[in-house]
Amino acid sequence: MSPPVFRFAPSPNGRLHLGHAYSALLNVAMARAAGGRFLLRIEDIDTWRCTPALTEAMLADLAWLGLHWEEPVLRQSEHISVYTQAQQRLKEEGLLYPCFCSRQDISRAGSDGPRDPEGQPVYPGTCRHMAKEERDRRLACGEAAAWRIDMAKAVALLAAPLVFIEAGEGSDRSETAHPENWGDVVLIRKDIATSYHIAVVVDDARQGITHVVRGRDLFHATSIHRLLQHLLALPVPVYVHHKLIDDEQGRKLSKSLGSRSLADLRQEGVSPADVRRALGFS
Repeated sequence: MSPPVFRFAPSPNGRLHLGHAYSALLNVAMARAAGGRFLLRIEDIDTWRCTPALTEAMLADLAWLGLHWEEPVLRQSEHISVYTQAQQRLKEEGLLYPCFCSRQDISRAGSDGPRDPEGQPVYPGTCRHMAKEERDRRLACGEAAAWRIDMAKAVALLAAPLVFIEAGEGSDRSETAHPENWGDVVLIRKDIATSYHIAVVVDDARQGITHVVRGRDLFHATSIHRLLQHLLALPVPVYVHHKLIDDEQGRKLSKSLGSRSLADLRQEGVSPADVRRALGFS
């Protein structure tokens, strides 16, 4: 039997903080306890924000923590064609449609409607109802479009509810996925030739990831991932959605909030051993 495979998959769009350190160290600890493998994946499809300099800084931070990973490291920006193949399969099955709406259009149209699990307006389906001739004309003119999944059509293909195993916290349990709560999510962005959702499920499958250990803030996104795994006939890993590390104000550590980075802590004289102890890894 092949050993279990774990992965840490950060996006180098800012400096790593203690929340990243916790997730990375937990993946390493669980891989070691299971006699498994630990992989590092760089999720850098957003090449506008994910720069080579930030990637190198991220690798330096992880090395400073004492992490070791298998080489070569998969860098998503080098594999866009693989994600395009998965997207094309969904297009051929009539499950994706182009969306020409701006963020402002969506905000106005969905302001009084239902909200997704992250609290954002669910896309009201404006472009889903557009005539094919109009879609084709606008695409032929070179108008920028995102591609959304027709969620109702995709869910109608399911013969049974989608489930996944949520491990950790003492016992495994079966969770039911609810992708319909997200509405017609974007699977190909206007500015990037793919999306996080497509890339992550494709890479987990081709890297043979058996256990996805990530933050609790991604629990609801697993419903989208389970749907894509079903539609693309991909294997289903075990999931562990771990606790988040908060700051002094009780807010989740975040790059956008300017949370103190590992580099900041290092400059203040904090050692890797100090970080490990503070996060519960002796």
